[in-house]
Amino acid sequence: MSDLGDFTEFEGDDGREGERSEPSEGASGDEGPASQRSAADATDGPTSDDDTQADDFEEFAVEATGQDHGLGVLSASEGLTISEDEMETCLRAYVTVGNRSDVRIGKYLLAPYPDGERLFCRITGLEYAQEFRADDATEIHARRAMRSGGIDEQDFKFMAELEPVAVLYQDEDGLKRRMTDRVPKPETVVRQATDKNEIKTGLKIPEDGVFLGHLSVGGEKVRTAAEPPTIDYRLKDDYSEGDPLVFRHTLVAGGTGSGKTHASKNVLRQYLADERTYPVEGENREAAPCVVMFDPQDEYSQMHDDGDLSQEFARRCEREGIAYGGHEQTTAFVPKVEGADYSASHHRAEQVEFTIPFTMVYDNPWLIAGSQLNDNQYNALQFLLDRFRREYGRGGTYDQFRTFLDDPVLKEELDEQGRVHEATFDAIKRRAYGFDGIFDQDARPITDLVDQFVRPGQLSCVPTYHVNNSRSKTTVVLALASMLVDEKLSNNPNFQRIKDTPLVVGMDEAHNFLTGADNVQARQVIGKFTEAAKQGRKERLGLFLITQDPQDIADPVFKQINSTVVLNLGDEDAISAVNIPTNLESKVPYMEKGQMVVYSPDNSEPVEIQGLPYCLTRHGRD
Repeated sequence: MSDLGDFTEFEGDDGREGERSEPSEGASGDEGPASQRSAADATDGPTSDDDTQADDFEEFAVEATGQDHGLGVLSASEGLTISEDEMETCLRAYVTVGNRSDVRIGKYLLAPYPDGERLFCRITGLEYAQEFRADDATEIHARRAMRSGGIDEQDFKFMAELEPVAVLYQDEDGLKRRMTDRVPKPETVVRQATDKNEIKTGLKIPEDGVFLGHLSVGGEKVRTAAEPPTIDYRLKDDYSEGDPLVFRHTLVAGGTGSGKTHASKNVLRQYLADERTYPVEGENREAAPCVVMFDPQDEYSQMHDDGDLSQEFARRCEREGIAYGGHEQTTAFVPKVEGADYSASHHRAEQVEFTIPFTMVYDNPWLIAGSQLNDNQYNALQFLLDRFRREYGRGGTYDQFRTFLDDPVLKEELDEQGRVHEATFDAIKRRAYGFDGIFDQDARPITDLVDQFVRPGQLSCVPTYHVNNSRSKTTVVLALASMLVDEKLSNNPNFQRIKDTPLVVGMDEAHNFLTGADNVQARQVIGKFTEAAKQGRKERLGLFLITQDPQDIADPVFKQINSTVVLNLGDEDAISAVNIPTNLESKVPYMEKGQMVVYSPDNSEPVEIQGLPYCLTRHGRD
């Protein structure tokens, strides 16, 4: 291809720019009218200014009447279809040149119907299309654009693909929503949704409830003309439209550094607000919930202390109805484990030491089964524990159980009777010997502290950061969690306080305790927590699980989760496991700290939100 130069200079064939070339010799004798006019032009001399002005077009001042409103109009050039089949729905809007820089994927738009109803929709795609039949993929077009000072969009159509979300309509009770059941007219003007009530209704976001964050698109908060301009996102928390979602269970998933502890503290602080209460079943009264938090990194006891919040931020929280500040009724229940000392210079919460009594194993033999026992050995362990309880009573200790297993006469007797084979007996003995320093330590048993451990309006934290042995840590967490679950589900509870108190059981690093491993202990634990999750609504029991590896949480438990809060995750398996819509799933690896996706089908449409920039209580260590 020849070099086209820079298109800024032009020379005639004779090398003189802008001058008429001399006629060739072969044309010198032509005397046509054109040559006569040329000769006349040459002898007439220069033209006057009056003649030049007479040849110009007359100019008129032209101004557009009216004023543009909206972003553009719906287009029917490729069809305008609303269908029950999402693949057949076709909804596109032409965006005018002046509005194109403000349009983003995910923004919410409104398209009115002639009778006043409005179609609430979301932008799912943006496209430039040719206005005229032309090929702009050429050398001339490219180099001309490279030399120009800007981009001329007027030769292109800017089209927005829209996803219909709901139809908004007005009745005697106010603004309502229904499924999309009608198609808007072509050339309907579409505008950005800027009314707080319209957006909340369109997305089915409750007006009141537990505050999670502010609605956002692409990391930017959605702003309206209201005051405050942001749109608060809340979880339903009353019985007017079903059960409070706290008892339908919550999962917070996020990678290291994504802000999941910061976000979790802010959510849990809302459950501990002074005005938050729930009915007590069978009684004509309400009670504040108790939050029990299993805390492997010892971070949640800090919720006792105030955070470093400015007065301006505190006033903003008050205006928006957000509970903030340290929660005075916070107690750290510290497990006493041999060789582990607890230091708490990073919080000022009250500390209460406790131990796990071995008698708790009677009802939960899997606590000492470990992950190696098979079904036959597990049944034998249950038999041995029943016999031990008959001989030593409810007060039997772990040391006494070890002495019980050391009896060779017992081993021989059970083998001869065919009750427990000697190899099975030895296997149980080896497993049971691995729990030194966990049971019956020099502290009050947790069963004697239940009324202090579970108290309405209290945050009870169980830190295990000081416990180095993973088996000891797992045993402590599962023993306490099982006690809470068993008492909640029991028709004849040993501790009526647990049965009557609305309870939120929080578990950080939940993947370490609720894994779907194929062994006796895992099956027992998952079975227990799955049943607890199913009965949570009835028993006022909510699970609040926090993890960076959601793919490792057992599927039966995961299926009971109703509200999923997803922060930044980089692992593809983890992102797939949280099971959020595809359009939001693609955003997860790119989300900044504090950005969240909320998927709660019984609460709202799937949305993106922005958490608060500050922790509402103390957070982080100096």
